[in-house]
Amino acid sequence: MDRALRPALQLRRQQSQYRQRLLLDSPQQPEISIAGRPVLAFSSNDYLGLASHPDVVGAFQRAADQYGVGSGASHLICGHSREHHALEEELAEFTGRSRALLFSTGYMANLALIATLAGPGDTVFEDRLNHASLLDGGLLSRARFSRYAHADVEALGSRLSAAAGGRKLVVTDGVFSMDGDLAPLPALAAQCRQHDAWLMVDDAHGFGVLGQNGGGCTEHFDLTDGELPVLMATLGKGLGTFGAFVAGSENLIETLIQFGRTYIYTTALPPAVAAATRASLRLVQTEPWRRQKLRELIRHFRDGAEERGLRLMDSATPIQPLLVGEDAEVMAVASRLSAQGIQVGAIRTPTVPRGSARLRITLSAAHSKTQVTRLLDALDVAVDETRTAIRHG
Repeated sequence: MDRALRPALQLRRQQSQYRQRLLLDSPQQPEISIAGRPVLAFSSNDYLGLASHPDVVGAFQRAADQYGVGSGASHLICGHSREHHALEEELAEFTGRSRALLFSTGYMANLALIATLAGPGDTVFEDRLNHASLLDGGLLSRARFSRYAHADVEALGSRLSAAAGGRKLVVTDGVFSMDGDLAPLPALAAQCRQHDAWLMVDDAHGFGVLGQNGGGCTEHFDLTDGELPVLMATLGKGLGTFGAFVAGSENLIETLIQFGRTYIYTTALPPAVAAATRASLRLVQTEPWRRQKLRELIRHFRDGAEERGLRLMDSATPIQPLLVGEDAEVMAVASRLSAQGIQVGAIRTPTVPRGSARLRITLSAAHSKTQVTRLLDALDVAVDETRTAIRHG
């Protein structure tokens, strides 16, 4: 077996695409410890700085004392605790939906949603830059699979017009995780109304962050549940905990409970995680200053990048990609940043198209303006040194 597997691994190393895990010794926060070395991090999705908030940690600890660590079973056997149920009710109220349903991960939620709502004879329409979980859900459904050009509403309309028979399910990220831009949701919703299609949005990177109250893309665009009937969001990013949920109508949630395989056949989240998320959801609602500070840091970073001639992609979200180009080049820039004590994710093929490797810089309300300025100065040096090294061969 090893002989058969080795060549693909060697090729991935040669192409500067080999992935390696970092060994974290500290909580998620701006200044972390990796393998015993202190670094300033700009790679976490903890956008509001809640992952290690004392209220969230305290709620987890108290619930662990009461319920233990593991949930012990699936939701439909004996793993559905009062903490799970209370969180679902609070998420439904917060999103303005009839009901919400917890999932262990966003990946599992997306697989359940798409494979339950569409099947043979139906058509699933997906943005070409959708997250892997959305693409895999479309393939798993065995429906016809149609991918439209990124954020191209007219292209989607043409494909919807040409679709014959069956259900039509339009699936998109709300905030695209590698580009940081927003899907044109009002225009997509209009196309869905026109062509009798259902719209499903994965709001993993918008929930808690966008909107005046943290309601995510739906609040940002002021969409009703009629315009956006299927909402999925994760809890491990803006809310700083773990898991995911689907919010929608009574019939949607009951359909997932009865037919969603990745809901039925998996162990429930630990109750302590649900309790921690309830605390986090309260902070999202009672501390709007976190979103305001995040918006200010985004402006500060983008203004500073423009002054230094750094080529950022167009994004108004905490995801701020700096386009570099080739895989080997982005790894060189990331290595130089690391030497300056700064950790940023280097995104390469096959996650992004060849020639569009980038630094995926993520900002958090826990960062200070001084730390963001330090990042800008370090980027300026690292990018310049890398380009100089390439020119000199």
